Amino acid sequence: MRYWFDNTMSRGTASLIGWLALASVALIVVVASLTLWLAPNEPDGVTGAGHVLWIALMHAFSPAKISSDRGSIAYMAVMFAGSLGGLFIVSLLVGLLSNGLKEKVDRLRRGRSKVVESGHTVVLGWSDQIFTIVAELVKAHASQRSSAIAILAERDKLEMEEEIREHVGDLGRTRVVCRTGRPTEPHDLALMNLTAANSVVVLSPDREDPDAHVIKILLALAKREGSHPPVVAGLTSSRNIAAARLAGGTDVHLVDSDDTASRLIVQSSRQSGMSVVCMDLLNFDGGEIYLRTPKKTVGMTYGDALHAYQTASVIGLRRPSGVVLNPPMDTVIAAEDEVIVIAHDDSHISLAAGMPSVDESVIVMAPATPIEPERTLLLNWNGRAEQIVRYLDGYVAPGSVLEVAADHPNAGTGLAGLRNLTVNVKDCDTTDRYALESLGVGLFQHVIVLSDDRFDPHHSDTRTLMTLLQLRDMQSTLGEHYSIVSEMHDENNRALAEVTEADDIVISDTVIGLLLAQLAENRHLADVFAYLFDSRGSEIYPRPAASYVKAGTQVTFSTVVEAARRRGETAIGYRNAQARNDPPHYGIVLNPAKAEPIVLDETDSVIVLAES
Repeated sequence: MRYWFDNTMSRGTASLIGWLALASVALIVVVASLTLWLAPNEPDGVTGAGHVLWIALMHAFSPAKISSDRGSIAYMAVMFAGSLGGLFIVSLLVGLLSNGLKEKVDRLRRGRSKVVESGHTVVLGWSDQIFTIVAELVKAHASQRSSAIAILAERDKLEMEEEIREHVGDLGRTRVVCRTGRPTEPHDLALMNLTAANSVVVLSPDREDPDAHVIKILLALAKREGSHPPVVAGLTSSRNIAAARLAGGTDVHLVDSDDTASRLIVQSSRQSGMSVVCMDLLNFDGGEIYLRTPKKTVGMTYGDALHAYQTASVIGLRRPSGVVLNPPMDTVIAAEDEVIVIAHDDSHISLAAGMPSVDESVIVMAPATPIEPERTLLLNWNGRAEQIVRYLDGYVAPGSVLEVAADHPNAGTGLAGLRNLTVNVKDCDTTDRYALESLGVGLFQHVIVLSDDRFDPHHSDTRTLMTLLQLRDMQSTLGEHYSIVSEMHDENNRALAEVTEADDIVISDTVIGLLLAQLAENRHLADVFAYLFDSRGSEIYPRPAASYVKAGTQVTFSTVVEAARRRGETAIGYRNAQARNDPPHYGIVLNPAKAEPIVLDETDSVIVLAES
């Protein structure tokens, strides 16, 4: 009996209150029985046993009642004993309720209650990318009456909510629900109501061997019972893609962080403004990519479809065989094809009333510039540097030279089998002015500054800023001209780096966060972005505006589109050189209205999709 009693007492507040209720009943019955025995006619006006029970109940729960009692010594003694017992019972009840309420509040504060949202986006894990993802999803859901983002991570619930409020700010109509737990544990995953979720995002954590953690989460998701929403997961290494795909199954789309960042760094080093264009396409602020199947474009050629939309820019087709951007202009759009367009909002995608006017007198047909060998300087080294060099080798002409300057112990290793690049490695402290001057930076066309992975991200960004400032001063002092693209971790350092006037600054964590947010909203765009970042096929190129239209002449953007079409290219915007250092778009204008009049100077660029 004692063992049974101990077990019931350990069950929590509800069990304790049950025992307290039994003790209260026993006290009331004993007091009423003693009153009927020792003082049967008291108090005055008593009408029976039921009345005595009620008096005993009032004394048990309101001990102050005894102050108004009158009667014999036996009656007063019994009532005093009942009131004294009631005092202990009420005190215990208040303590139990207070403790139970505190436990409930603490449980809520710890984030251990089940999420009851539906149609929500679930984020599993925590990294610096979480702030970008939440901010972008808030923008994507701004037009909805209500939406929710549920986050599960091994962090304190209140800390997560505070950091999100600090970094993201106004959440609009979107609710952010944080829960504390391990995303690898099925019991903790059950808190997120995954069956009713719209999509799941798995983040690569900031810890040792992060891909193993992501793969374990994918295994836990695959083994879970019930319906499985689409999953988007970020990995840091291409070597773990096969294992992650096997763990997650067919419902998982994997984002290779190192591969994506490497491709963007290489493309940005060759086309100034490339990173800004990609950021604009990836975020939900300006031009977004949509898939449409309008019947009126069936039978049109791709070249004619470029003029079919007044406030949207056609960039390619999604066919049963796959995605193709900037296909041949005579490609006929079939009924099963989807048209890929850039628009500021899906409500702006509508067919134009007629063919736009084109000013033939201002169109220029300049010959294509031949590709020549180049000299590129790579400063610093990290885990993705080998991949960057190999991607660069696929872009440059044979006979090109890459100079690697770093004091990293692994600098220049693992580069066997390059076809077009000749690589030279020099030991150099890239923050030292005299060491940089000894490299003869003015002899290079392109300079790439990588983040050194031997230091923590914040210190690495600080060293990168030092290098950029040295390069900027050298350019001003020596009158040298070369493009500079830099890699950083923290988006907040972009504002500081603007002083250096670097051509492009690639914030790798922000890019991956934007891509994960886009795919969480529309997984069908995965093939579009994969094609966009691939060196094969058409890519984004900012090219001199004077090669398309007469410089200094007012034209409509439809005329620019037509000039690019005749060269087999797709124009999607332009860059104003005078605003190249003005955030947040740095002179980039994507998807202007076809009838918008613009004036492009010699220094301005037309942004096109082209083969090379």
